[in-house]
Amino acid sequence: MCNNHTHHEHKKRKKVVNRLARIEGHVRAIKEMTINDRDCAEILLQLAAVRKAIDSTAKVVFADHMENCLVNAVHKGNEEQVMNDLKKALDNFIR
Repeated sequence: MCNNHTHHEHKKRKKVVNRLARIEGHVRAIKEMTINDRDCAEILLQLAAVRKAIDSTAKVVFADHMENCLVNAVHKGNEEQVMNDLKKALDNFIR
Protein backbone atom coordinates (compact mmCIF):
# COMPACT_ATOMS: atom_id res chain seq x y z
CA MET A 1 0.00 0.00 0.00
CA CYS A 2 3.03 2.29 0.18
CA ASN A 3 4.41 3.77 -2.99
CA ASN A 4 5.75 1.45 -5.68
CA HIS A 5 9.34 1.84 -4.52
CA THR A 6 8.92 0.24 -1.10
CA HIS A 7 8.02 -3.37 -0.44
CA HIS A 8 7.30 -4.67 3.04
CA GLU A 9 4.60 -6.42 5.00
CA HIS A 10 1.36 -4.64 5.78
CA LYS A 11 -0.05 -6.26 8.89
CA LYS A 12 -3.55 -4.87 8.35
CA ARG A 13 -3.90 -5.78 4.64
CA LYS A 14 -6.28 -8.70 5.32
CA LYS A 15 -8.41 -6.52 7.60
CA VAL A 16 -8.65 -3.85 4.87
CA VAL A 17 -9.54 -6.40 2.20
CA ASN A 18 -12.25 -7.89 4.43
CA ARG A 19 -13.73 -4.48 5.18
CA LEU A 20 -13.74 -3.57 1.49
CA ALA A 21 -15.53 -6.83 0.65
CA ARG A 22 -18.23 -6.01 3.21
CA ILE A 23 -18.55 -2.48 1.83
CA GLU A 24 -18.83 -3.89 -1.69
CA GLY A 25 -21.67 -6.18 -0.58
CA HIS A 26 -23.38 -3.33 1.22
CA VAL A 27 -23.21 -1.13 -1.91
CA ARG A 28 -24.71 -3.96 -3.98
CA ALA A 29 -27.56 -4.22 -1.47
CA ILE A 30 -28.18 -0.47 -1.73
CA LYS A 31 -28.25 -0.78 -5.51
CA GLU A 32 -30.91 -3.49 -5.19
CA MET A 33 -32.87 -1.32 -2.76
CA THR A 34 -32.83 1.44 -5.37
CA ILE A 35 -33.88 -0.91 -8.18
CA ASN A 36 -36.73 -2.18 -5.99
CA ASP A 37 -37.89 1.39 -5.35
CA ARG A 38 -37.29 1.29 -1.59
CA ASP A 39 -37.89 4.33 0.56
CA CYS A 40 -35.39 7.15 -0.02
CA ALA A 41 -34.84 7.61 3.72
CA GLU A 42 -33.83 3.93 4.02
CA ILE A 43 -31.43 4.27 1.10
CA LEU A 44 -29.89 7.41 2.57
CA LEU A 45 -29.43 5.66 5.90
CA GLN A 46 -27.61 2.79 4.18
CA LEU A 47 -25.46 5.22 2.19
CA ALA A 48 -24.47 6.93 5.44
CA ALA A 49 -23.49 3.52 6.83
CA VAL A 50 -21.28 2.87 3.79
CA ARG A 51 -19.67 6.29 4.14
CA LYS A 52 -18.87 5.53 7.78
CA ALA A 53 -17.48 2.10 6.81
CA ILE A 54 -15.24 3.71 4.18
CA ASP A 55 -13.98 6.26 6.70
CA SER A 56 -13.27 3.49 9.21
CA THR A 57 -11.38 1.54 6.54
CA ALA A 58 -9.37 4.65 5.69
CA LYS A 59 -8.36 4.88 9.36
CA VAL A 60 -7.08 1.30 9.21
CA VAL A 61 -5.11 2.06 6.03
CA PHE A 62 -3.70 5.20 7.63
CA ALA A 63 -2.67 3.31 10.79
CA ASP A 64 -1.03 0.63 8.66
CA HIS A 65 0.80 3.33 6.74
CA MET A 66 2.02 4.95 9.95
CA GLU A 67 3.12 1.66 11.49
CA ASN A 68 4.79 0.26 8.38
CA CYS A 69 5.53 2.74 5.59
CA LEU A 70 6.61 5.68 7.73
CA VAL A 71 8.65 3.58 10.14
CA ASN A 72 10.32 1.82 7.20
CA ALA A 73 11.02 5.17 5.52
CA VAL A 74 12.68 6.56 8.64
CA HIS A 75 14.94 3.50 8.79
CA LYS A 76 15.88 3.98 5.13
CA GLY A 77 16.21 7.77 5.30
CA ASN A 78 13.26 8.38 2.92
CA GLU A 79 10.99 10.11 5.42
CA GLU A 80 10.70 13.37 3.45
CA GLN A 81 9.39 11.62 0.31
CA VAL A 82 6.98 9.45 2.30
CA MET A 83 5.67 12.48 4.20
CA ASN A 84 5.12 14.35 0.91
CA ASP A 85 3.26 11.32 -0.50
CA LEU A 86 1.17 11.10 2.67
CA LYS A 87 0.26 14.79 2.49
CA LYS A 88 -0.87 14.39 -1.13
CA ALA A 89 -2.95 11.34 -0.22
CA LEU A 90 -4.59 13.13 2.70
CA ASP A 91 -5.30 16.19 0.54
CA ASN A 92 -7.11 13.94 -1.93
CA PHE A 93 -8.97 12.00 0.77
CA ILE A 94 -10.01 14.97 2.92
CA ARG A 95 -11.64 17.58 0.70
